[in-house]
Amino acid sequence: MKNFDTTLYFITDSTGFSEEEFLYRAEQALKGGVTLVQLREKNRTTREYIDLAEKLHVLTKKYNIPLIIDDRIDVAMAVDAEGVHLGQSDMPVDIARRILGEDKIIGATAKTVPQALEAYNNGADNLGVGAIYPTTTKVKTVLTSLDTLKEIAKAVPIPVNAIGGLNKDNMDVLEDTGIAGVCVVSAIMKADSPQKAAEEIKAKFLSLK
Repeated sequence: MKNFDTTLYFITDSTGFSEEEFLYRAEQALKGGVTLVQLREKNRTTREYIDLAEKLHVLTKKYNIPLIIDDRIDVAMAVDAEGVHLGQSDMPVDIARRILGEDKIIGATAKTVPQALEAYNNGADNLGVGAIYPTTTKVKTVLTSLDTLKEIAKAVPIPVNAIGGLNKDNMDVLEDTGIAGVCVVSAIMKADSPQKAAEEIKAKFLSLK
């Protein structure tokens, strides 16, 4: 198994921030103890995406934290990121694995047990499951029940991470679900202090395990 930790999986959102502010907030989150960083950019050109990924990768390397690129295998390869995360409409996991090789981290989105098993059997290293709560970061939010989250965590031997509207005040529902970590976007990205937010969310999750 690859050496990575999904306890506090930070997914970025640069919307509304200058590049300087975005990178500052990302570094604050790294200082706060995030264990994995995923760069998610839906509206940038390929060249812009690569440029931002290179700058973010400098920071993640500084803190020895893996950088995951959302959706785009080409961008991940261009900056030699540690991995990618693939949604249900993205490239299939088994094809991505053939392209990227065994050393890269490949995460996948799963909303059902069959989707989770398919991703695992095709070579996924971790799963994102949600949304647990409504979220402002994606227009189409399909909620996932806690029962489904538990079933997926039981069904596969790889880390399962909850995503969707999670913050330090609403995570108690995740107790006893068997998940490995939480994926957080707005609760860190939009916090007054991303570092403090990361520290508090991580501490809260660890208290539930």
